[in-house]
Amino acid sequence: MRQVIDSAQYDFERIYAGNLEGIREVTGFLHRNNLNIDDFIEVFLVLRNGKGEIIACGGIAPGVIKCVAIDDSCRGQGIALTLASSLIQLAAELGYHHLFIYTKPENEPFFTGCGFYPIASVPGRVVLLENSPVRLKQYQARLAALKQPGERIGSIVMNANPFTNGHLYLIESALAQCDWLHLFVVGEDKSQFSYTDRLALIKAGTAHLSRLTVHEGSPYIISRATFPCYFLKQESIVHQCHMELDLSIFRIYIAPPLGITHRFVGNEPNCVITNYYNKQMRIWLKSPEINAPPIEVVQIQRLEYQNDVISATKVRKWLGEGDFETLRHYVPDSTYRFLINKYEKASV
Repeated sequence: MRQVIDSAQYDFERIYAGNLEGIREVTGFLHRNNLNIDDFIEVFLVLRNGKGEIIACGGIAPGVIKCVAIDDSCRGQGIALTLASSLIQLAAELGYHHLFIYTKPENEPFFTGCGFYPIASVPGRVVLLENSPVRLKQYQARLAALKQPGERIGSIVMNANPFTNGHLYLIESALAQCDWLHLFVVGEDKSQFSYTDRLALIKAGTAHLSRLTVHEGSPYIISRATFPCYFLKQESIVHQCHMELDLSIFRIYIAPPLGITHRFVGNEPNCVITNYYNKQMRIWLKSPEINAPPIEVVQIQRLEYQNDVISATKVRKWLGEGDFETLRHYVPDSTYRFLINKYEKASV
């Protein structure tokens, strides 16, 4: 039965992540619309009918609009446009002016009509849009200003949670094989160590190196935290789409302004997802399906200490156990001093 809602009476309610009862209600509404609830959403806007039932909702995560749904019985009444406008306004209140939205391909016309512009897509699966026609071009212009001469221009994308001797070894190995190296730091704050700390540790740990540009975090380096899972039902499809979008954007928009020809990665013996991501690089950074210069993927053998692969995961484990004597063999002096000052002294 079609519900008729007076457009003059639209009054969106805010449901914050800490409101467990409200989130359960939103979750139920999303499930009825064949969607799942997504992590990292800070607040939902919901619209109710005269019976108090949710008939529309949308969520705000840092820099991303997610989980937009409208009951079929209420379509064609202007709710979608009002909801989108209200979500954009709420995001601005929260300080998120640069907005992305991931949606199904069939919803792309609606969001382009709301002032969003497509960036990249996985055909039949997902489309990524942002709320500016020029922001990506401006980012590319800033990258172009940092271009360096050379035939072999390398790149690394790094989280470094925290920066270890393994990360340093990867950088030094890459520098030995190229004329210049561009290092991109993952900008999201979803790790144990904040983005600010991770960036500072990378800069301190590489201060002695030349022919290296460290790039601050960019929303165009897509993270797993911002990528949606609410309309992609299988985890394998989520990972595949995330990787394809991320690598396509890197190849089409980020690499060309800098003249990047190579991307360096460490081999991954422990993490299944990262290992799969490395394999996907070899496909999407060279695939003829993408209209952009190909990028050669170079895998570097991971650094070991006493037959043990150095990893940030192990450093965090020893940090949690207070084993500074062990972890000092796995991190540069600059990282070690930071960890001692921040964690050992704090526990005294």
